[in-house]
Amino acid sequence: MRRDCPQLKKAGGGATKGRAFVIGSEEAKDDPNIVTGTFLLNNVYASILFDTGADRSFISSEFSKLLDTTPTPLDSKYTVELADGKLIETHHIFRGCVMVLADHELEIDLMPVTLGSFDVVVGMDWLSANQAEIGERRGVPLNIMSCMKANKYIQKGYTAILALFTEQPRKERKIEDIVVVRDFPEVFPEDLPGLPPRRQVEFQIDLTPGAAPIAKAPYRLAPTEMQELSNQLQELLDKGFIRPSFSPWGAPVLFVKKKDGSFRMCIDYRELNKVTIKNRYPLPRIDDLFDQLQGSSYYSKIDLRSGYHQLRIQENDIPKTAFRTRYGHYEFLVMPFGLTNAPAVFMDLMNRVCKPYLDRFVIVFIDDILIYSKNQEEHAEHLRLVLELLKKEQLYAKFSKCDFWIREVQFLGHVVNERGIHVDPAKIEAIKNWEAPKTPTEVRQFLGLAGYYRRFIEGFSKIAQSLTSLTHKDKKFDWGDKLETAFNLLKQKLCTAPILSLPEGCDDFVVYCDASKQGLGCVLMQREKVIAYASRQLKVHEKNYTTHDLEFGAVVFALKIWRHYLWVELIGDYDCAIKYHPGKANVVADALSRKETTKRVRALQLTIHSELPNQIRLAQQEALKTENLTLEAMRGMYKQMKVKDDGAYYLMDRIWIPRHGGLREVVMDEAHKSRYSIHPGSDKMYHDLKTTYWWPNMKAEIATYVSKCLTCSKVQVEYQKPSGLLQQPELPMWKWEQISMDFITKLPKASGCDTIWVIVDRLTKSAHFLPIKEIDKLDKLTRIYIKEVVTRHGVPISIISDRDSRFTSHFWKSLHKALGTRLDMSTAYHPQTDGQSERTIQTLEDMLRACVIDFGSSWETHLPLVEFSYNNSYHTSIQAAPFEALYGRKCRSPICWAEVGDSQLTGPELVHETTEKIMQIRKRMAAARDRQKSYADKRRKPLEFQVGDRVLLKVSPWKGVIRFGKRGKLNPRYIGPFEITKRIGPVAYKLNLPAELSSVHNVFHISNLKKCLSDETLVIPLEEIQIDEQLNFVEEPVEIMDRETKKLKLSKIPIVKVRWNSRRGPEFTWEREDQMKPKYPHLFAEQTNTDNTSGMPDPELPQQAMRAGHKRRPACLPIRASKIRHLPAIATISCCLGDPEAVHHHLSAS
Repeated sequence: MRRDCPQLKKAGGGATKGRAFVIGSEEAKDDPNIVTGTFLLNNVYASILFDTGADRSFISSEFSKLLDTTPTPLDSKYTVELADGKLIETHHIFRGCVMVLADHELEIDLMPVTLGSFDVVVGMDWLSANQAEIGERRGVPLNIMSCMKANKYIQKGYTAILALFTEQPRKERKIEDIVVVRDFPEVFPEDLPGLPPRRQVEFQIDLTPGAAPIAKAPYRLAPTEMQELSNQLQELLDKGFIRPSFSPWGAPVLFVKKKDGSFRMCIDYRELNKVTIKNRYPLPRIDDLFDQLQGSSYYSKIDLRSGYHQLRIQENDIPKTAFRTRYGHYEFLVMPFGLTNAPAVFMDLMNRVCKPYLDRFVIVFIDDILIYSKNQEEHAEHLRLVLELLKKEQLYAKFSKCDFWIREVQFLGHVVNERGIHVDPAKIEAIKNWEAPKTPTEVRQFLGLAGYYRRFIEGFSKIAQSLTSLTHKDKKFDWGDKLETAFNLLKQKLCTAPILSLPEGCDDFVVYCDASKQGLGCVLMQREKVIAYASRQLKVHEKNYTTHDLEFGAVVFALKIWRHYLWVELIGDYDCAIKYHPGKANVVADALSRKETTKRVRALQLTIHSELPNQIRLAQQEALKTENLTLEAMRGMYKQMKVKDDGAYYLMDRIWIPRHGGLREVVMDEAHKSRYSIHPGSDKMYHDLKTTYWWPNMKAEIATYVSKCLTCSKVQVEYQKPSGLLQQPELPMWKWEQISMDFITKLPKASGCDTIWVIVDRLTKSAHFLPIKEIDKLDKLTRIYIKEVVTRHGVPISIISDRDSRFTSHFWKSLHKALGTRLDMSTAYHPQTDGQSERTIQTLEDMLRACVIDFGSSWETHLPLVEFSYNNSYHTSIQAAPFEALYGRKCRSPICWAEVGDSQLTGPELVHETTEKIMQIRKRMAAARDRQKSYADKRRKPLEFQVGDRVLLKVSPWKGVIRFGKRGKLNPRYIGPFEITKRIGPVAYKLNLPAELSSVHNVFHISNLKKCLSDETLVIPLEEIQIDEQLNFVEEPVEIMDRETKKLKLSKIPIVKVRWNSRRGPEFTWEREDQMKPKYPHLFAEQTNTDNTSGMPDPELPQQAMRAGHKRRPACLPIRASKIRHLPAIATISCCLGDPEAVHHHLSAS
């Protein structure tokens, strides 16, 4: 500026204009002699130019609108001439603005003018008043010389130096100059000393099952990059970080330019990352880290030197890190950059190392360590403790990247000091210069950076809503005025972001909430200072909520996301008062629009007239005719009926429903199958109808109607005794003539075995417990059977078993046909047939559990002694131990010393004694059988069916459908009906099953059947439901949502999150991948295609979504037109409708 030169004043008549020379921010950035920066001005970040050629300080007229202050009028106008000759006048000045420089708050007066790239120009008025100097401070005041005096010096021949900029090298920091740090020079070496030591955490690479080695050809590099590659390879070899490799893996190399112009070598591990099981170790939330800094004033930041290279790779995973170059094939011995699990593993290491001090005075984010303290004394102690810890763990830091004893620290894109948390000015500069996006990708990039600072912006979600919609799939990119306004508003909000306070102590928090049809917004405050802003857009279904539901939803949203501040889990536990603030009073949270999107509703009354009363009157008139009266079976009751005002006949205030016209079925249908009366029982239905209607034998007809309802037959529980009396197999004549067998499966693997084959003698109750594998072939089972049973006890006459696939196989049947053994299999889905094996299995499982608890080790170790204990235990049914019943003498054990030697019975005496004992055992078993049958038959009912009867079949009759502890509670209990084609024994029947159930055995116990009384026309087709061969409902998986790996002690199991097409609605479960892939390969094929194109979808993240706590009711009650004429009386229904036209529309739709 030039304005005060006397000669110019004289030439201009005392109205000399100032002159401003314009310079852009980009030019200023590239010129080292121009001083610029971003500083806080009245708590708003401003880009500032320090101009020693300007006599006054100026502020951009546009930027001045952001200042929370009012300008003062000038006594006279001030005119400025720009370089292009344009004249600018200003009549005001902003006095007392506060500018923050290096933690100092300094006042400045600013005149509003139109500026270009800068928000503020600081001129000589402020620089002179504050004795400010460009360059290093030397304590010499700046002398101001008038233009007249300068002109005289020039006329005398003096050289005039208008501006002199000197660049002096910044004094280099040294470790010796920093308190505490100088005691630990070994923590800050010039370079890493070599291979790191073995640590408690080492990097490992776990691959998905079936992953094969991947090797890609090297990328082409520029000549300068080839030289850099050679140098860096040699450097890594010298340090011992890499070694020559013969691995089948190989990733290519590329280079990325650093800020200082040097190159960083990167390995393209993307293909390896695709087949790597993700480590889910959590990275800390950034807002949680900042919350720990409350009350702190001194900070030190330590950045580890090549942090990843200070962690070793497990020896067997080193070949997977191999990379290919023009100069050879190498592999890393230390953790390289670019591997997917590197941040998680290094975070795990740092958390373990810093655990004693974590969140006390240290926070860590990967390789950045921040030490915070309240005063200098504390900080000296804290800094010493951390440096001692790093020295002990042999972790090394890069001194040039560390900061010590600072009052303001830049950490994770934020600036933190004792006043609170700010947005990093460098990020603000990037946002200010961000050009309008031209593609959805550029929109995502901008929203990614802006969203990182959303806690600083009130109503962020509402402002960004239109921008977010552009990122949706299949959305046309159309950048209009509305989007431009939102984009600029978001930039302005970010550039004027306030300072957020950090929460302190236990002072009360206040949450201001607001909601509208666009979104939810809330503000967390403490001590009348803002702690954080939060907002989110409404989901589609939430836009239908009423205003009070949305307001309450905003409260729930705030309490959920800030629960860590409020220390509660459920809203009922909050010690808080919810108060209503009108929109004008609640200006903080009312940033979201309050505009109504729909018209308010008003209540009308809609009267629907039923045709049923008129139909009843007409039917009564027809029924009372002489030719029809006999069919009504009135027995003189019509004489007691009276005609009322509506013209209908009533019996004691109950309208008579004649048989004529089929109105009884209409009334019963409406009372039993309509939406407002869902299949009541006969007693309830009778009590509901008898108050309004009457007809002869009404209760019996209703009971018959309900018994024939197919839906009731399928879904209602039987509260009656089970059908069929107890049928017992014949008693065996001799030991091991008749045996039973079954399997205990799905046991924990022990010595390779996961199944126990239980074989029991039906007479003596002696048993063998044989460990096998579930996948063992039948030929192996046959060898075990012959070795353990046939060689010891001979070939049995019969074997009772269930219908396990191994027992129903052709091989098993052929074997026993050759041996002369009869196979007696249980009725389908009636395991009680082999009750002896089932009871023995229950006892065996209890004994094994007890052994594992008492003695430890695996179940297979204890199985021989469990068999000994079982066979030596007293059985009530035979009143002896199985061993004694089998061998005719008691077993010798440590607690039961039997006689030995010559005193034992021998020869014929032993045979006679054994025969006598067998006869006694058979008598005891017969008596026990009689008691069991008498007891069982008391709880059963005799029932028989005839060939040709139609019956319903019980679904999942015994174990039910259980997957991860969940049952299909809304599935029908019966299916059918099916025709009985043959009777198999006293309590078993053969059914004619459809083709859909061809894999199911067609003989069933009577307890699984129920007589079907429904009409043939009411039968529901079987195609509407899916049932497997075990009579369990089939719930098909729809898609794979996510993948994880479940880590056990000695193994890792890949699991997948599956969405099922459940009869109860969407259901998500975690299933083993190796079990799902063979059954549903199409799901994994689709997932593979998705992985190759767009990548695995993100896991389902915890939604901070508002749930209203109740389901929404429809605005109008749906009424089916076909049912209107069946309504028993005039119905008055309240409907919420917007206007009379909506009433007409609703009626026509109904």
